[in-house]
Amino acid sequence: MTNYLEFEKPLAEIEGKAEELRALARANEEMDVEKEAAALDKKAAKMLEDLYKDLTPWRKCQVARHPDRPHCKDYIEALFTEFTPLAGDRNFADDHAVMGGLARFNDRPVVVLGQEKGHDTKSRIERNFGMARPEGYRKAVRLMELAHKFGLPVIALVDTPGAYPGKGAEERGQSEAIARATEKSLELGVPVLSVIIGEGGSGGAVAFAAANKVAMLEHSVYSVISPEGCASILWKDAEKMREAAEALRLTAQDLHKLGVIDQIIPEPLGGAQRNREATIAAVGTALESMLAPLAKKKPATLVKERRKKFLNIGSKGLAA
Repeated sequence: MTNYLEFEKPLAEIEGKAEELRALARANEEMDVEKEAAALDKKAAKMLEDLYKDLTPWRKCQVARHPDRPHCKDYIEALFTEFTPLAGDRNFADDHAVMGGLARFNDRPVVVLGQEKGHDTKSRIERNFGMARPEGYRKAVRLMELAHKFGLPVIALVDTPGAYPGKGAEERGQSEAIARATEKSLELGVPVLSVIIGEGGSGGAVAFAAANKVAMLEHSVYSVISPEGCASILWKDAEKMREAAEALRLTAQDLHKLGVIDQIIPEPLGGAQRNREATIAAVGTALESMLAPLAKKKPATLVKERRKKFLNIGSKGLAA
């Protein structure tokens, strides 16, 4: 069953009518409704194209949060072979919001890690909706150290509303854990690639995105705070999230102009949720194109270029 976003409701009505006609035809073989259904399909296709032609930042936020978008686990299963998950931070616990381990990408040994949101109620609760606790970031640091020791590229898949803000997480040093993960990302002597596949929320995303190359899916978002959180702070009204989304410059297109990210990965018409296989394949192609040149560089060069990349962020200015 297709899940429709708020702004897609007119499209839902048309596609629903086409499906109703076909359901009637299946129940009564004498009925011929294909011509009418095809006309509705054509109308729906045009509406879908119009809806996604020029999405506002707030609508992009909604698409980035769509429950049917492929998540970290889907990408790992499709793009990587011989995946061996590694658990725990060797200090407190295993955080199921962060998954990672050893794998092969196009037959090249790598370390892959990312935030996993889950796909149904049970898995979303188990994964804490992709919001990592300190032990999740410390697990990521452990995996990065392993990658550095054995000279393995690190591939990070970012999809989180932000780090978990709960009392226990703060007591166990949430901000310190995020800072350590960011620091470790910046000092690794191996290629580090990051792809924002949905939401890139705050420091919880930066900890996985301090990479040599950062790519974003076309309708993903990457921001220091959610639009709702920004609106609550600036206007004391979370309902002003549309204005906040505009001001935050959180879309892939804006961030590419500002030099924050390096590449935009196109999504199928209607978003990643409409063609998961094509989206995953596009991410795989982008990863290979980014990794190939980096794999030839020396560790000192990788560290120097990564440092320079982040020191230069902001040099283009908001007028970009």
